[in-house]
Amino acid sequence: MILTRILTKKLTSFWLMSLAGVAFICFITAMFSFFQLTYAFQQQKVSELENMLQQQFAVNIAPEERWELNNWLPPLLHAYQAESFVLSKDKVTLFEYQQDNAQQAGVGYSSELEYGLKMELVLPQPFNKHEVSAYEWMILVVGCIAVMLFVRFGFRWFSEQLNGIEDLAQRANLILTGQRDKALAEKGHGRPRMINRAMTQLLLELYEAHKERARFDQFIRSNTFLDAETGIGNRLFLKNRLDALSNSSGMMTPGVLYLFEMEDLDLLSRDIGEQELNEMLSQIIATINQILVSKANTIFSRRSNNQFAVVVPQISQKEADQLAAKLLKASLSRIDSLIDTPDDFLHLGGAYFEVGDDKDALVEEAEQALRSAQFQGGSSWFMYDKGAVDGDLSKGSVRWRSFLENVLVSKRVFLFSQPVVDSDLNAHHQEVSCRLRDTQGNLVRATLFLPMAIKCGLTPQIERQVIETVLFDLLPKQNDTSLKYSINLSLDTLTSRAFIRWLKTTLLEYRHLAPRIIFEVNEDILVHNQEVLTDPLDMINKMGAGVCVDRVGQQVVSTEYLQHYPISLIKLHRSIVSQIHLRAENQLFVRSLIAGLFRTDVQVCAEGVEVFEEWQTLQILGVSAGQGSFFSEPVEEV
Repeated sequence: MILTRILTKKLTSFWLMSLAGVAFICFITAMFSFFQLTYAFQQQKVSELENMLQQQFAVNIAPEERWELNNWLPPLLHAYQAESFVLSKDKVTLFEYQQDNAQQAGVGYSSELEYGLKMELVLPQPFNKHEVSAYEWMILVVGCIAVMLFVRFGFRWFSEQLNGIEDLAQRANLILTGQRDKALAEKGHGRPRMINRAMTQLLLELYEAHKERARFDQFIRSNTFLDAETGIGNRLFLKNRLDALSNSSGMMTPGVLYLFEMEDLDLLSRDIGEQELNEMLSQIIATINQILVSKANTIFSRRSNNQFAVVVPQISQKEADQLAAKLLKASLSRIDSLIDTPDDFLHLGGAYFEVGDDKDALVEEAEQALRSAQFQGGSSWFMYDKGAVDGDLSKGSVRWRSFLENVLVSKRVFLFSQPVVDSDLNAHHQEVSCRLRDTQGNLVRATLFLPMAIKCGLTPQIERQVIETVLFDLLPKQNDTSLKYSINLSLDTLTSRAFIRWLKTTLLEYRHLAPRIIFEVNEDILVHNQEVLTDPLDMINKMGAGVCVDRVGQQVVSTEYLQHYPISLIKLHRSIVSQIHLRAENQLFVRSLIAGLFRTDVQVCAEGVEVFEEWQTLQILGVSAGQGSFFSEPVEEV
């Protein structure tokens, strides 16, 4: 484990500085004491010499008892290492002494003695340097080695004692950076152990609380939008999704609505039992889901006890007829393998819709088709036909591939941006969408060409051109350097190794622009592809770009994925936002979601805001930003 031992270094540095400070103070004290002692010792010698001279010239001493100065004074001055000495009386020199090799820098003493005597004495410095002997050098080296060994031992002792604290510091850092799962996994040997165990216990409780919050959110979604018996969407779920596929002008994309109805389901329940009936319904639902798995953005719900609905967008009328026959045949084969039913047990009615059709009229048409299928007799299907055939969707895959490749080569990908505003109606960011221009100059909407691009495997190339246009053209031309752009990424794009390598290189090269880009990913994609998408999204986050979850609430899934991705923004699906001021269950979902994001930096945005009442309700619920026709329609970027 690579660990920067900051705490150990700080304490060790403090310890060493304390030792150095104590040693320095002791050294200064000893040095001044030595100086003072040597000067005091020398002064004592001078005082003794003064006393001897005064005694020599005392009047009460007989002349025969006095010593001759020339006899005792020179040996004494030589013993004192005196450099010069002058003794005078009444300005008459009585004795003078001068050392042969006298030094210039000596300490001079001048004293006025009794009996008119005056003494001038020059002694050498009391602390003259002398050569350090080998023995002294050995003592010095041994002392330094002992100090170094002591410091090393102290450092190791400090390190061992503080390892536990550093483990606690590392876990705390992981918690503060949001890596709670890693902090829980690395329990380490933190000390004090009671604090480490308490931290582990709190992390476990927090982990369980997040799981419980995710389960609670899923419970709210399930009880609000799912059928309790079958686990698929209920009538409210269908209504929300149809609202999301339409606006004030009608349906926004072509597709088909199927209605399944099983005759005399209550009577069948009495004959075969509730458990066998539920098993049959589960088998039929699993069969239908298996058929619909290849269709993007399908809606499967239960309208009533014996009636089911399927909505398949982005499909041609020819494909809708083929799919209706396939669904009926597969369902009948599953029923016949389980129980014996009447010949007219299952009926399917379908209504094909195009852009601009009214959703309420669409449901009525599907119900009429269902009645027609029932009038035909036997288990059959009927498609309501009003002569609506989308010519673009009827193109073959080869023609679509040729068209898309031609668009990519000639770079006829045009960007449209729609502002996302905050609560003060200031620009939060711009969401970028793209449309293609054909050879006649007509714009092809994304809802039409994206499913075909996914089939042809050309989604990464299209989204790469979108990113290049934003990085090279839009961002450098913006005067507002704080304005951000959001770009949608598909699953095929995020799982393309070539695209991820290119994106990493590009973001490194334009690192100064990376913080102004937000990449949006569908919630359903994040939930079902966690192992594959963790590394690409972590790379995007480390490059400085933001990660946004799009279409939150479109599917009934757990929000536990929010703890595993570096997400900074989530966008509510338009099915949650539509008429939210009239739908208490949608408000409950938003409240639960925002409560789960408490104490995080994740912002909540709503897309598809069309009226003031929706925006007002969303603000009351705590939504940070909004997007939709209420603020602005998408505008082409020139």
